[in-house]
Amino acid sequence: MLTFLLWLLLLVFCWPLALLALILYPIVWLILLPFRLLGFAVDGVFEFLRALFMLPARLVSGGHP
Repeated sequence: MLTFLLWLLLLVFCWPLALLALILYPIVWLILLPFRLLGFAVDGVFEFLRALFMLPARLVSGGHP
């Protein structure tokens, strides 16, 4: 019986949080989307610089390291 009452208490307190999370998740995802795209761009620039600096070593070694 105590377990059932604890489940009811959890239901009463957590359903508003669940609804809030369900509503806020897409909004937060949209807000963070530009930062994710910026991360891809920065990662691409770093990969390009890495390839540029490793080019002489790859030319000397004759292939992929």
